[in-house]
Amino acid sequence: MKLWLVAAALTAASSFAHAAGAAITVYQDPNCGCCSGWVDHMRESGFDVTAMKTADMAAIKQKLGVPSALSSCHTGVIEATGQIIEGHVPANAVNKLLADSSVKGVSAPGMPLNAPGMGKLDGNLVTVDFTGKPFSRD
Repeated sequence: MKLWLVAAALTAASSFAHAAGAAITVYQDPNCGCCSGWVDHMRESGFDVTAMKTADMAAIKQKLGVPSALSSCHTGVIEATGQIIEGHVPANAVNKLLADSSVKGVSAPGMPLNAPGMGKLDGNLVTVDFTGKPFSRD
């Protein structure tokens, strides 16, 4: 039994280590400083982020299927899975997203002040999946 628990723990640790190195392409308005703050947060958390500046965010969001009610200022795509990260979603929630391939995308709708790139996480930021269901609290 102990061997099984150790194997499970190592597998979980390996998944998170792999998740943190995931490549993300983020599309952001060239004039938005808070988007760059989120990119910095993700890089500091071990993600490989490529920032693409574009003035046509509406077209990007529509193409990727971001629900308009969950929209924010930037949109990320996890290269390996195609999953979507909308807005100031914390790295912990992105790791959780990577662990569940059944979730198409997650969002921190709007521009919450207690989110990476906007301000300090305080334990009250609720990230939702693309159906609007609560996904993570950071």
